[in-house]
Amino acid sequence: MKKTVIVVLAAAFVGLIPNLLLAQGDAAAGQAKSALCGSCHGADGNSPLAMNPKLAGQSARYMVKQLQDFKSGARAGAIMASMVLSLSDQDMEDIAAWYSSQQPTIQGADPESIELAERLYRAGNSEIAVAACSACHSPTGKGNAPAGFPSLSGQHAEYTLQQLKDFRSGVRQNDGGEMMRTVVERLTDKELEALASYVSGLN
Repeated sequence: MKKTVIVVLAAAFVGLIPNLLLAQGDAAAGQAKSALCGSCHGADGNSPLAMNPKLAGQSARYMVKQLQDFKSGARAGAIMASMVLSLSDQDMEDIAAWYSSQQPTIQGADPESIELAERLYRAGNSEIAVAACSACHSPTGKGNAPAGFPSLSGQHAEYTLQQLKDFRSGVRQNDGGEMMRTVVERLTDKELEALASYVSGLN
């Protein structure tokens, strides 16, 4: 009986190997494929423009999902939709592998809003049922790669703020289980601005 179980499990695992291999991106190939991406996001993923997200150090799994969502229309964005139109799944994996291997630069948070932001980020607000950001994005802002939660550390404050507002307004809806929309719908502009500034300097 034990032998049978082992054989079945081994066969199942072997059957998964091709899929596991396909899910691995090649960073070297990704660097070559990312040439066009670099015009907006920077050659190493540290975008020089505050409205374009930094991709350096971002979770590869998260990036692949965003690229797929832009391609399918699950995430709105005409420019990105046109950019990913010709990308294959392997192209996406490779590009994500390249950018995730890069080191993000850290910004500076606004000292006047750090106290408010840190309280929200680390403890949330139980009075209005807002969960702590650190629960998903980690205390250091590095995210949770296996779960697909993005890194926020060093991200441009302007970009982060726009995404938070887009989740709150419903413009952006590609958050699984409406997690982000549920959190930010109760937060004020001042709180969103403080959080966006805070994570830009978080490391």
